[in-house]
Amino acid sequence: MTYILEVKDEANLEIIEAYLYYEEKRTGLGEEFLEHLDTYFDRITTYPKHFPQKRKPYREAFIKRFPFLIIYEITKGKVIVYSVFNTWQNPEKKKK
Repeated sequence: MTYILEVKDEANLEIIEAYLYYEEKRTGLGEEFLEHLDTYFDRITTYPKHFPQKRKPYREAFIKRFPFLIIYEITKGKVIVYSVFNTWQNPEKKKK
């Protein structure tokens, strides 16, 4: 069963910020980030319980190529993404 993906507004803003940051560093790098992120979203919606549950009910998928963590919850046939967190940021921000 493939779950429906819902990305919350805050997570969308984090994705846009990351895209713009990487595009500024090197043209095309932002696109690579988005493609990599889409690969992880596909994995999460296909196998949502594959990634560890660090703090119930949230799971965390660490993106290997970029320093980001996808924080999500599985609920009623949906995967809800609350944050695409830059792990180089202040870790206290993640706790919110």
